[in-house]
Amino acid sequence: MLTLKYYSDKIEAGCDEAGRGCLAGPVFAAAVILPDNFSNEMLNDSKQLSEKKRDELRLIIEREALAWAVASMDNEEIDKINILNASIAAMQKALGMLSIRPEHILIDGNRFKPYEEIEYHCIVKGDGKYMSIAAASILAKTHRDEYMKNLHKEYPVYDWQRNKGYPTKEHRAQIRIHGITPFHRKTFNLTDQQLELNFND
Repeated sequence: MLTLKYYSDKIEAGCDEAGRGCLAGPVFAAAVILPDNFSNEMLNDSKQLSEKKRDELRLIIEREALAWAVASMDNEEIDKINILNASIAAMQKALGMLSIRPEHILIDGNRFKPYEEIEYHCIVKGDGKYMSIAAASILAKTHRDEYMKNLHKEYPVYDWQRNKGYPTKEHRAQIRIHGITPFHRKTFNLTDQQLELNFND
């Protein structure tokens, strides 16, 4: 069972992102404030759960959270400011969309930037330790997966409905064959033979 809160007496938002390591698509981030009596034994780091379990938990979190928000930064912004800065910007954007202002922020990972003078703590592997971060990881992951599945309909050769834009062997092979789309991240190592790429705007 994960820990509910870092501070028992503060309104606490957990933040996490999904899609940092992808070759295509936006990075998504979520912020979640859970009620003090929240409990769910299924809740865990989204990477440890099946897609079916994640989808089930998404509905529970969106229904029972005191506040939640999901935001994204697209591939062009990622190429412009780099993936770390884009991930932090997406988390801060999600925090700004919350209907309740948090008094404390829990961040998954080890990097963040001050946000509106609100105290924050970075927790390495926090999505496996704190409920609010785990909940944010599930929302970020499921919302991003849904986005990539819809994008797959427009660009089916890259199989984004299965790989979600991550660097699978097949994804790289299709980039070598078909080139890149407007949704690929040009600053990433898209193939093992980077020079073969034809960068079309």
